[in-house]
Amino acid sequence: MNTIETATIIQTELDKAAVEQSTSGWMEVNQNLVKYAGGAEVKIPTLDMDGLADYDRQAGFTEGSVDFKYQTKTMTMDRGRSFSFDENDVDETNFALTAATVMGEFQRVKVIPEIDAYRYSKIATACIDKDRASGGYTAAEDTVLQKLYYDIAAVQDVVGSDTPLVITINTLVLAILSMSEKLSKKLDVTDFKQGDVTFRVRTLDGIHPLIPVGSNRLKTEYLFNDGATTGQESGGFAATDTSKSINWIITPKNAPIAVSKTDKMRIFDPETNQKARAWAMDYRKFHDLWITDNKIEQCFVNIEEALA
Repeated sequence: MNTIETATIIQTELDKAAVEQSTSGWMEVNQNLVKYAGGAEVKIPTLDMDGLADYDRQAGFTEGSVDFKYQTKTMTMDRGRSFSFDENDVDETNFALTAATVMGEFQRVKVIPEIDAYRYSKIATACIDKDRASGGYTAAEDTVLQKLYYDIAAVQDVVGSDTPLVITINTLVLAILSMSEKLSKKLDVTDFKQGDVTFRVRTLDGIHPLIPVGSNRLKTEYLFNDGATTGQESGGFAATDTSKSINWIITPKNAPIAVSKTDKMRIFDPETNQKARAWAMDYRKFHDLWITDNKIEQCFVNIEEALA
């Protein structure tokens, strides 16, 4: 069996699935703007230009400047695990299927929730730092719609009413809207494209897609276990004691630039593996999210707990 070819196929499918299965996968559509050549570094484009000036009938136009450049960024999240399969449990014929199944499940259950949580917490923290957040609101049927409209207005006041917005909303908050006979009349259903997959999602007034996310992924702060420190051996992530709960995040669709890349996977057969008579696989994931400073001003986050 060609282990290099198998690893390449699995790696490609994992990257595709990461976009399609993640609740924040739509943010990776914006990575088309990013230059990626492997490893942990990416290049993010930034564009700045002068505003209008007076036109002079004698001198003509006032010269302006356009500053377009790429900023080199390093994906701060560099995560990985090594797995092995005893040679008595896996034979050469079915190894590819077993490896793909196990790694696919690992990504779905462990990796994707962590990536989502990291992205939402990073957006929330950036919005709080830029005073683009409100806190101290517990969603209730008699106030939730009004509160949501006010927050949408805070975004549209900056970007205008024609900019497509995405509302990432706590599943429990969306349930209040959906189960209310009065409020649910404001909800419609439409298609929402993410990667190569199109989902049916609820929208507010038929305009703003509402992406439901479990409350455990919508916190302002997480500890991402290193897998080595005492108490962190099992890896994964967990909300910190000081984290706050996010009700919803409102962003222009093109504001977050998310990137996740599965590094070159390695597969070792039992003859090559020096540690045990077993097949071994190394899984490594780079990922990060960026929103430029001028785009953060176009976002808004609503937090349940009061902000300090």
